[in-house]
Formats: sequence, C-alpha cells, structure tokens
Amino acid sequence: MSRDYLQDALKKFNGGNWWNWEKYDDQGNKIPNSERMQYKYIKIIKEGATIPSEAEVNEKIQEIKNQEEAEVNARATGKQKLKDLGLDDDEIQALLGV
Repeated sequence: MSRDYLQDALKKFNGGNWWNWEKYDDQGNKIPNSERMQYKYIKIIKEGATIPSEAEVNEKIQEIKNQEEAEVNARATGKQKLKDLGLDDDEIQALLGV
C-alpha cells in the first residue's frame, strides 16, 4: 500500500485532524470518491483552522519524503557498518530484526 503523503502533510498543520474532503464540486456535481482527496477539495472541519497554501503543503510533502529517504539510507549504512565489523546477514537479522 502506498503512503498518502498529502494527508500525512496536512496532519502537520493546524494541530492534526482539521480537514475533510468536499463531496460536491462548485457546480454541485458529486465528486467520485477516487478523486476527492486532492488539495482543491480540502474542507475545514475544525474551528480556527486555516488551509495552508498548496506550496506549503507540497513543501511539507517533500520534507516527509526526504525524512523517509534519510531513514532508509541510515538503515542501509548501519547494516553495512555492522557487516564491516564482521557480522553476517543472519547475525544482523537476529540483532536488528531487519
């Protein structure tokens, strides 16, 4: 299952669960569920919340992706360092569970 970066990013604004998705577009047409989860259909459901700009949301998505990539790289680097110390894959698996 792929990660929903848009919703992960939106959680970082306004203290969490502040949005939902519009069910109808500006012309009153029902938006199919498969198309609702887009920036343009964000609906505020928490008093006092504001919709961040699309640029801010995209920046937050990139931060999340960068952090995710850094964690993957750190895990790979750590495993390689353990191999360099002489541990084999089975020992690393037993030690780290990865």
